Amino acid sequence: MEYNLHTLKNGLRVMLVPMPGTTTATFIVMTGTGSRYENEKENGLAHFLEHMFFKGTKKRKTAPVISKELEEIGSVYNAFTAKDRTAYFVKVSSNYIDKGIDVISDMFLNSTLPQKEIEKERGTIIQEIDMYEDMPRASIGDVFEALIFGAEHPLGRKIIGPKENIRTFNKKDFANYLKRNYTPENTVVCVAGSFKTTKVLTKIRREFGSIKPSQQPTLVPFIEAQDAPRIAIKEKKTDQTQLILGVPSYPYEHKDEYVLAVLTTILGVGMSSRLFIEVREKRGLAYSVHASDEKYTDTGSFSVQAGIEHAKLAEVVETILKEFKKIKSTNVSADELKKAKSYIKGTMALALETSDGIAVDAVSSLLTAGRVLKREEIYKKIDRVTSADIKRVANDLFRTEKLNLAVIGPHVEKEKFLSLLKV
Repeated sequence: MEYNLHTLKNGLRVMLVPMPGTTTATFIVMTGTGSRYENEKENGLAHFLEHMFFKGTKKRKTAPVISKELEEIGSVYNAFTAKDRTAYFVKVSSNYIDKGIDVISDMFLNSTLPQKEIEKERGTIIQEIDMYEDMPRASIGDVFEALIFGAEHPLGRKIIGPKENIRTFNKKDFANYLKRNYTPENTVVCVAGSFKTTKVLTKIRREFGSIKPSQQPTLVPFIEAQDAPRIAIKEKKTDQTQLILGVPSYPYEHKDEYVLAVLTTILGVGMSSRLFIEVREKRGLAYSVHASDEKYTDTGSFSVQAGIEHAKLAEVVETILKEFKKIKSTNVSADELKKAKSYIKGTMALALETSDGIAVDAVSSLLTAGRVLKREEIYKKIDRVTSADIKRVANDLFRTEKLNLAVIGPHVEKEKFLSLLKV
């Protein structure tokens, strides 16, 4: 795969990834800002702003005009807000890439943020908040992040924000956030797929080259200082208990980043993983159980999530912790290590066979690592992971004083479950 990086005079980076074998093209604009760059009163603003970009520009006055232009070319388009990034993208048949770039660029650069649309969108976002509140499987992550990062730190707050903030935001709030965080040096543009390189690059230079340079946005660093196990229970009448059990882990570019990836896969990725077999197949305790690791520039988290019968909460927690203890004390077999590595490389290959997958990966890599991490480079790092590495990292991460248990369900026995948190 050929990755061609161009940096405009204002510092904005453009990544072009030609894919001659495809008939599609994806255009994405990603800025390295999200809910982590908000103060407490601003919490929810980044996500709200993402919604507002679809509400009209000077050229395309309303949301229906924007959606009509994108849908009449049969495109797939959307946006997303995370804690540390926000992105807007469109995937089209390659002969429509000029139109796709034109519309998304216009939204990103020229949104008018009309106050009347802000008033209407408040209701939409409040309904979105209510929707997640009715979905414990989705909202348990918010409980866990508030526990592990602290509700007072931006990483511990909800991306969507609280209702009281949503009800107060005005056009000036959006404009201030936009000026402070949507800076050219903090923005990456990518086109991947089938396209005419010179024509596309000229268009992007024309659209984005006029953004004035400004200072990089700042963030509140996270300093991990946990010295005892913690538990958070959101008492709620539900048909199923949702739990996340996890520990602080590693940031991007950590020397053991890929050891953790293999460890995560062995423990809880796929239907042949240790936790799936122990929790679901052997004991029938859950329909879904999986492990994941989340990374930021200065910290990270490893976690296991499951949805279970209320009365089985203690048993599930003990089963998960038993697997933590096992991987700390016993070497992973050569076969299991090989399977995990092959799984990671295989799923990565699948994710990077489409223009949208490559575009998202490229801009994310540029924002987090300052460069595109090529597939072959990652494969080599994965292949170097040994059983001894897995055991060493497991012992580094899985410590009693670092355990965090988040629960949603009809539970009140906090001390009972806290006493289980030992490895």
